[in-house]
Amino acid sequence: QVQLVESGGGLVQAGGSLRLSCAASGSIRDISFMRWHRQAPGKQREFVARITNGGTTVYADSVKGRFTISRDNAKNTVYLQMSSLKPEDTAEFYCNADATSFDSVYRSYWGQGTQVTVSS
Repeated sequence: QVQLVESGGGLVQAGGSLRLSCAASGSIRDISFMRWHRQAPGKQREFVARITNGGTTVYADSVKGRFTISRDNAKNTVYLQMSSLKPEDTAEFYCNADATSFDSVYRSYWGQGTQVTVSS
């Protein structure tokens, strides 16, 4: 089994910055994709950013130029540096990882979420 634990959420004023972290632990042989998603109140969960184990990144148009995803493969940790935050960025942010366990099971895992609130 693989567990994902997010941290770093909080309350910030518009224009401010936050850095989210997500650490994966457990029976991990390899993690291919790591992603961040978010879900605002009353809305569907949406994709934010993705990074491969080689460092290739993809971003949602709404966060391009403001958010940066990175990862530390040695620590099985993914980060999301968020800057120029807007009130519309307020959401629960979820970490997602596609991992292969030591018993060769490949599946997608989700964290429990961390709340980001941006005040105007």
